[in-house]
Amino acid sequence: GGHTYPLAPPFHVFATQNPIEQEGTYPLPEAQLDRFMFMIKVDYPTFDEEREILRRTTEDTSVDLSPCIDAKDIADLQAIVRKVPVADQVLDYIMRLTRATRLTGNEAPGFIKELLSWGAGPRASQYLVLAAKAKAVLSGRFHVAADDVKAVVHPVLRHRIITNFSAEAEGITPDHVIDRLVETIDPNASAALSDGKLPGVLK
Repeated sequence: GGHTYPLAPPFHVFATQNPIEQEGTYPLPEAQLDRFMFMIKVDYPTFDEEREILRRTTEDTSVDLSPCIDAKDIADLQAIVRKVPVADQVLDYIMRLTRATRLTGNEAPGFIKELLSWGAGPRASQYLVLAAKAKAVLSGRFHVAADDVKAVVHPVLRHRIITNFSAEAEGITPDHVIDRLVETIDPNASAALSDGKLPGVLK
């Protein structure tokens, strides 16, 4: 301990979780989970995907790999993503989504208080903004829309909200709660619009 080992950017940590087998592994506390930008669910492959897996892994073992991108390209893309403007209306939508999961405030709908024991913090809002910016760039746009937020809200929030015992007993997962949250929170009901002001990106 006591030593710092600087790592060249971009540096990322990828972790795997098996929901069935827990022997030899330890669940991460909420504070550590919150530092992961996404939780990606990996389901079983489709029929065609599984056939391709069999073909690629049971035939010739020699594989010719070549880089498709280098560290500088990744850093440049990250810089581009951060420069994408976000309208106040979209920022308000993101904040209302995350703040609605917090049990201590008055912004949480009734079903949130019934189903959750813990809500998402400010880091969730930060990652929703960055993820929505990246989604917009990947879609060929240089502005963020509410649909970009909806496209990334599940992987950003699902490990940051914790269902309570009653919800777990009924088989309600964080994804179910997020589905209902997206249905409840209107992206157009923004403070930036209700006060008669133009969204920030248009000023």
